[in-house]
Amino acid sequence: MSGKMPPPGDNGDGLRRELIDLTFTVQDIANTRFAISPLWEVVASVRVVKEPVGVNRPWAEQVRRRLAGVDWRLLSDLVPMPTISLVCFIAPPPTTSLPDLELELAGMLSRAGDVRAELDAWGGARTPRLRALYDDPAGGLERLADQVRAYWAAAIEPYWPRIRTLMEGDLLYRARILAEGGVHRMLADLDANVSWQGERLRLAHRLCDGVRPLDGRGLLLVPSVFAWPRIFSITVPPFQPTLRYPPRGVATLWERERRDPPAALAAVLGPTRARLLAELDQPASTKDLALRAGLSEPGANQHLTALRRAGLCSSHRTGRYVLYARTAVAEILLNPP
Repeated sequence: MSGKMPPPGDNGDGLRRELIDLTFTVQDIANTRFAISPLWEVVASVRVVKEPVGVNRPWAEQVRRRLAGVDWRLLSDLVPMPTISLVCFIAPPPTTSLPDLELELAGMLSRAGDVRAELDAWGGARTPRLRALYDDPAGGLERLADQVRAYWAAAIEPYWPRIRTLMEGDLLYRARILAEGGVHRMLADLDANVSWQGERLRLAHRLCDGVRPLDGRGLLLVPSVFAWPRIFSITVPPFQPTLRYPPRGVATLWERERRDPPAALAAVLGPTRARLLAELDQPASTKDLALRAGLSEPGANQHLTALRRAGLCSSHRTGRYVLYARTAVAEILLNPP
């Protein structure tokens, strides 16, 4: 994605675009980190279900039927359209790199003391469900957590391996760019709504503007499939400053167009191993590759091990999972000059 920043003003949806400048110190650079947030994906995906346009529309059209018998009305009330801003208690930034949903829900439930102040600052019309949440924050958050679990089971969990793999692939890419060129280069192509202005990282925002020092807390970067085509940020205490952005490859996430490897390569490697290499346009797990290629996981793992030993793919552990990626040699073989 381009790092070029659109000018302030109307961005085509009737909402004014402001600018936030984040200032970094050496300590901020040292404390910049990555995380994946299942809870945030639930929250961000509500916008897509309500208005299924763009790259995530195929997903929305499928899950609308799955959600027909699910009560997610309180969750829906907390994600209005258009989504100019969101209350922080609904999805606090993750405290670990790869939390599961229940860990993040525990964090949400711990923020009952913030509910009234955040709803007051948020403003807007109060539905009966939001009034009940305001009157009883602890009980309201328990109801919200139950709705998130039900929504997750119907709309996100069946697709989570694919979503998680894409986001972990983005983290792998960012980590490599960070190692090669430092934080400045790693953030330079993050999103069209993010750019460098001198020593400040400039974010396009729909509500706030001004300069925000990171104050040594660093920046938390959270790839988000359902944030597309926007970025979302948190720059106010007590949270670590957070930037949620669409990961690389999100435009092709729901596409599964079969790509045939060159016949000559299949003749040398065998059709199965050539197919696995062709499927590695983005880093992927053994399970995901097995599903795509119609193999058992042990069978896929055996072929991937052989490809890795031949120098045609590499493996990278992220938390509990191992992602495979094509090497430069494999790219040449798949795309001969």
